[in-house]
Amino acid sequence: MTTQWVGPEVAAFEGPLEQPDGPSLALLARVLGSSQTGLALGVPLADAERVNRLSALEDIKAAASAAQALLAAELDASRRMTEAARGVPACEQGRGVSHEVALARRESPHAGGKLLGLGKALVREMPHTLAALRSGALSEWRATLLVKETACLTREDRSAVDRELAGTPEAAAELGRMGTRALVAAARRVAYRLDPQAVVDRSARAVDDRYVSLRPAPDCMAQLTTLLPVAQGVAAYAALKAEADSARSAGDQRTRGQVMADVLVARVHRSGERRGRARVREPRPGCRRSPRLRRGRR
Repeated sequence: MTTQWVGPEVAAFEGPLEQPDGPSLALLARVLGSSQTGLALGVPLADAERVNRLSALEDIKAAASAAQALLAAELDASRRMTEAARGVPACEQGRGVSHEVALARRESPHAGGKLLGLGKALVREMPHTLAALRSGALSEWRATLLVKETACLTREDRSAVDRELAGTPEAAAELGRMGTRALVAAARRVAYRLDPQAVVDRSARAVDDRYVSLRPAPDCMAQLTTLLPVAQGVAAYAALKAEADSARSAGDQRTRGQVMADVLVARVHRSGERRGRARVREPRPGCRRSPRLRRGRR
């Protein structure tokens, strides 16, 4: 591929675009971000053209995500082949690839591992979903949801879900018209039909993933997040909501969300104080610890 400069800051591509190299992709990013290409804010355009460009840019994002998934899977396969030729044990091959993916995509190491797993699943087991992502029918997030919902299946069943949901252009287009909830429900429905036991086992194992996390938020705030089984989560939310509604009906001027947050903090603190008091052991009457050094001994 070659480039031709058509202005002081804008370049045009010449030649085939099937296999652009790194510098060409970097140039494309510069062109899309340049204020002189008509893609930046403040450039006068007709509203219809703005909508068309929004759609085209979304297609570019999806195609770029598909290319990144393929490149990540290829990097992993290439690294494993190289290390296998050097005699590296199979259990140690490919270590560090997820960190390279994370660094290249400017993500955390944890997110890099997920992105690498996404690429490998799409390339090896869900090629039709990858094609739908490449065409723009799916976004990277929606493709990730399909991969996640089929993770409990065998490779054969996962490929069957892939064929059923995205095996034809019509099916892929239908995925693109679905809402996110409908897409997840469709994947779960097909997965359950193919292997109901695997889906049930996955739900049973999900209880082990419960956790509480804390993340900083702007303005000296924090986000306290918990993942719970649905029954416990609904019960906890209902209890907080009932407490908030009762307080507001009694004249409390705080919003429902504010009361729920305050009640949550107060209850956690009271629970912690009760447990702390329960751990304190009072000495029994008449008991006295023997001194380490008795009189006359050293």
